[in-house]
Amino acid sequence: MAVPATLPVHSGTSVVSGKLFRADPFFSSPTDSPRLINSLNATLPSGVATNECKIVEVHGVKVASFNVDGQELICLPQVFDLFLKHLVGGLHTVYTKLKRLDINPVVCSVEQVRVLRGLGAIQPGVNRCKLISRKDFEALYSDCTNARFVW
Repeated sequence: MAVPATLPVHSGTSVVSGKLFRADPFFSSPTDSPRLINSLNATLPSGVATNECKIVEVHGVKVASFNVDGQELICLPQVFDLFLKHLVGGLHTVYTKLKRLDINPVVCSVEQVRVLRGLGAIQPGVNRCKLISRKDFEALYSDCTNARFVW
């Protein structure tokens, strides 16, 4: 079998950016993407949670959310990045606070993680993600912003 001397060139890649990932979305909205449409409309086999992602506002910022068991749950890594990163040492601190506050995040399904990556809510290499309710986020946010030093 003969191997071609040169690799085929895709005509759509004539301009190469210095960045590894695009900062701007490929589509103006998630519904414009044929790939995301299928992911957004998919349902888990259990029927308990859906992969339909909605964009909601939290403290005036748009955040990804899923409806799980009739409850709106928001993407924990996304709200960490947007609201908590500058307040705490890291995501490990957030999980410690969640445990102390008796908040149990919901683990995302593989399809939900794919949807969140596609929307840019989480980094492209992320394989796991958790969701929390708005009420739980507000308790966490309050704990992070109202932390007092005890001498």
